Amino acid sequence: MKVGLNFRKAITSAILSLSCVAVFAQDAGQSAGGKWKMYEAEDKMTAARKVRFELEGDNYLRGADRKPRVVLFCNNGKFQLGDFRPNVRIAPPNRPGFWSQPQMEVTVRLNDSHSNHGWNWVKGEFLAMDKGTVRELIGANIFKVELPTSQGVQIAEFSPADLDTSLVSKACGITPKKP
Repeated sequence: MKVGLNFRKAITSAILSLSCVAVFAQDAGQSAGGKWKMYEAEDKMTAARKVRFELEGDNYLRGADRKPRVVLFCNNGKFQLGDFRPNVRIAPPNRPGFWSQPQMEVTVRLNDSHSNHGWNWVKGEFLAMDKGTVRELIGANIFKVELPTSQGVQIAEFSPADLDTSLVSKACGITPKKP
């Protein structure tokens, strides 16, 4: 009994220590203009420069404990991926993509332009945005995404204005495009 109790204390202590290290190891990021944050890191094995841009939403979706986010990933000066993370359970995919990957059709508003997009559905957790939408987003003032969730159709609202596009161009090799 005593050995079991000491083992639990040791495991609890180890978990707390690891979580503290993880919290302090995370970079707070720097402002990239407007509501955007930029995080930089270097891969220790390859020395690749990894940059991540994040934009937090203006509203909470029903059933979410955090606001939605848009995350742009860049590696060695090239754009890799743009994620839309609603932070709420999304509905199952509603269409197949070109290569039969699961996709969800969403309605996007960029400034005064509306369009439908088929974004790749990834494990029900997030949607991978197409590069064209990302290019329009980085130059927009208004960005809204209407999508089906387990709580019904919801709209995530973002304010992407004032992003320093020269930072994105340098880190990702992409430039803004008008919607």
